Amino acid sequence: MNVKNKYINSSKISEAKFREIIRYFAADLSATQIANLSGISRNSINKYLKGIRIRIHEFCLVESPFNVFGDIELDESYFGARRVRGKRGRGAYGKTIVFGLLKRGGKVYTEIVPNCKSKTLQDIIRGKISAEAIIHTDGWRGYDGLVDIGYDKHFRVNHSNNEFANKQTHINGIESFWSYAKTRLVKFHGVSKDTFKLHLKESEFRFNYRDQNLYAIILKLVRNNPL
Repeated sequence: MNVKNKYINSSKISEAKFREIIRYFAADLSATQIANLSGISRNSINKYLKGIRIRIHEFCLVESPFNVFGDIELDESYFGARRVRGKRGRGAYGKTIVFGLLKRGGKVYTEIVPNCKSKTLQDIIRGKISAEAIIHTDGWRGYDGLVDIGYDKHFRVNHSNNEFANKQTHINGIESFWSYAKTRLVKFHGVSKDTFKLHLKESEFRFNYRDQNLYAIILKLVRNNPL
């Protein structure tokens, strides 16, 4: 028998019970913990959490930055399998590559990319960042040529020479986000490639709104677009 619920279409749980689930989710509890605390089956909890993550993913895409200016840190990171022996190069064979930008004092944006070649990265940079921005990167060759396409305020730190900061030039902010995201994902004991994008955007969302009431924001997202 379905119950009237403005957060879920054809719901079998009450609004109060769903708000309880949202509260646990906002606190970043695992599906098993939420199932135990709420008294709802793990399968049902997983279904609800996937729906919530889809709403968060949609929200992050709408909030995606455009024409960002100021001090911007750029970096790429690799998620997933361990390095495979005999495979060389940036990152590791079999990993999911994620490119990120972070505005100092502002938000982070992430995007899954097929590779870290200059054209791939430059296409995203031109679509998201103002030519007036001050860009900070490491020495990866994928960032070569930014000055040539109009980003004449491009500064680098050379990690290969153990240089991690040079006055205001560093990428400590975006590296802190990578550390945060990977630490969060460990608790899932492996995330499938099919759902990785949802977990990535959830980490982005939690990082960007860490000083705000996540429960209230998520509840509003789902109320405006029920599961």
